[in-house]
Formats: sequence, structure tokens, C-alpha cells
Amino acid sequence: MKTIHIVILLVLVIAVAVVVSTLTDSSTYSDFSDAAATPGKEFHIIGKLDKNQPINYDATRNVNRFTFYLIDDKGLEKKVIYHNPKPQDFEKSEKVVVIGSMKNDEFQASSLLLKCPSKYNANKPEKFGTKTYKAN
Repeated sequence: MKTIHIVILLVLVIAVAVVVSTLTDSSTYSDFSDAAATPGKEFHIIGKLDKNQPINYDATRNVNRFTFYLIDDKGLEKKVIYHNPKPQDFEKSEKVVVIGSMKNDEFQASSLLLKCPSKYNANKPEKFGTKTYKAN
């Protein structure tokens, strides 16, 4: 083989390895049962806030401790502990994505993503009038 063929082959092998590594590392949403099966591994869990359970945040005691209960898409509820301040308008969120891992039957979240209701959902946009344009 010529040197150029070897270089091209190496570049292709490296490119395939990079693509495979990014595909296996990409995470999809999971649930609490998957997270409980492998404690310590990071998961992305989407769910909705259980408004019947307490939301605990006391900035005077510990500004970096916020707890709440989340119900995942399969209906399983777990206590979530977030070691950062409570996000603004947290209670208004429609869906919550927690990123973290299980520890002692509680989900330790390192990040939160909130899906808040749109202020435009209630009002449908008005129809625009028909407008014609002249071509030059």
C-alpha cells in the first residue's frame, strides 16, 4: 500500500470511531426505574412536578439545597434534591428535566431544565388580512 492510502484509511477509521463514540454517549430521556437500576450513572429524566408534595427551599438555611417531588413519564414518583438555588417560577413549569443520578432512593440532580407554559398558548393569533402585491 502507498503511504497516501494508509493515511486515508487511518482518517476514515478515526472518523468512524468519533461518530460511534458520540452516538453511544448521546443520552435520551429515561425514567426513575432505569436510574435506580444503575445508581451513580447520569440520566436525563423528564417528568412533571407533583404539586401535592412539598417543595422545600429555605435560602436562610442553605441556599444550595432545593428539594421537590417529580413524577416521571411512567408514573413513578421520586424526591429530587438539587444542590443549587431554586429556579425562578419553578412552580409554573409544565415539564421538568432533571439531570443527575440516583442515591439512596433519591435523585441527586446536577442540572434542571424547565419547560414553562407559553404566554401565547391561551390566545390564538389573529388572522392577517389578505394583501396583494403588484409585480413590477
